[in-house]
Amino acid sequence: MNSFGRHFRVTIFGESHGYGVGIVVDGCPPGIPLEEKDFEADLSRRKSGSKGTTPRKEPDLPQILSGVYNNHTTGAPLTILFANTNTRSRDYEALKHIPRPGHADFTASKKYGGFHDPRGGGHFSGRLTLAITAAGVIAKKIIVPIQIEATLQEAGGNLNISEAIDQAIEAKDSIGGVVQCRATGVPTSLGEPFFDSVESLTSHMMFSIPAIKGIEFGSGFQAASMKGSMNNDRIISITGKTATNHDGGINGGITNGNDIVFRVAVKPTPSISSPQETINIKTNQMERLIIDGRHDACIALRIPVVVEAGFAIVLADLLHLQK
Repeated sequence: MNSFGRHFRVTIFGESHGYGVGIVVDGCPPGIPLEEKDFEADLSRRKSGSKGTTPRKEPDLPQILSGVYNNHTTGAPLTILFANTNTRSRDYEALKHIPRPGHADFTASKKYGGFHDPRGGGHFSGRLTLAITAAGVIAKKIIVPIQIEATLQEAGGNLNISEAIDQAIEAKDSIGGVVQCRATGVPTSLGEPFFDSVESLTSHMMFSIPAIKGIEFGSGFQAASMKGSMNNDRIISITGKTATNHDGGINGGITNGNDIVFRVAVKPTPSISSPQETINIKTNQMERLIIDGRHDACIALRIPVVVEAGFAIVLADLLHLQK
C-alpha cells in the first residue's frame, strides 16, 4: 500500500496537483531536536531550477502538524505537509483518455476504474518524493553516526553530465542516469536472512521511488563475470573490515561493518517534447501525442537526495529492530 517499515514506519499521501503532499512518521523516538529549518538543506537539493530540471517551482515549506513540541519530537506520530502552490492542471485536461507512454496513466486508470487523479500523475507523481525526503531528514538524525551520501555518476550513459543534459535539451528528449549511494559507519549485524535482508528492504524502498528501474550492491552485475578468487572480500580485521568491498558491505543479508555501497538506475523522464503515438482508451484509436507542461529533461539530477532519504529510513527501521 502506501506504508513502509515496521518499527520506524512511514505513510505517504497526496497528489501532484491536489492540496498538497505529505508523510506520517510513526515510531520516531522522543527527544530528537526538530524544527522546520532542519529540512532546508535536503529539500533544496531536491528542488528544480537547475539546467535540465522542470520549470515548476514550489516553495516546499514543511508544515509540522503533529509529533513535535518545543522543537523536539514527542514520540507521537509525526505528520508533515507540503502545500501545492504552483499547479497548472490545464496541461493535463486533454490526457484523461490518452495515457502517456512510460507513465502510470494507463495502469492507474485500469486499477482504479478511472477514479484516479490524473493531473500531473496524481498520487504516482515524483512530487511525492518530497515527502520521502522529509522523512529522510528525521531518519538521518536517528541513525547518527552513520553517514549517507548519494551522487549522480553518469547521465544518459555519459560521464560528462552537463554535456549529456545539453544534448537532451537540444533534442527535445530526456535522459536517465546512475546514482551511487554509500553509507559509512554502519555497524555489523543489521538485517535478517532472506526476506528482511538489507538488500531486500533497500530494494523495496528504492523501487518505491518513481523512475528507479534497477539496483546493484557492491560489484553488482559485474560480479557475474568475476571469479570467486577475485570477488571474495578478504577479512583483515576482527571488526569485519575487508581488503575489498565487492559485496557492498553485506553478507547473508546482514551488514558486515564495511561501507554499504549500491547503485540505482534511473530511467529517462517519460514526458518529452517530441511527438509520440499512443492509444486513446475512449475511442480505441491511435493518436499523435504532444505533451505540454513542465517536465525534467533529466530527473536523475534530483534523485540522489531521495535515495539518501530512502536508505536512511531503511536503516532507522533496522536499528529499531536491532534494539
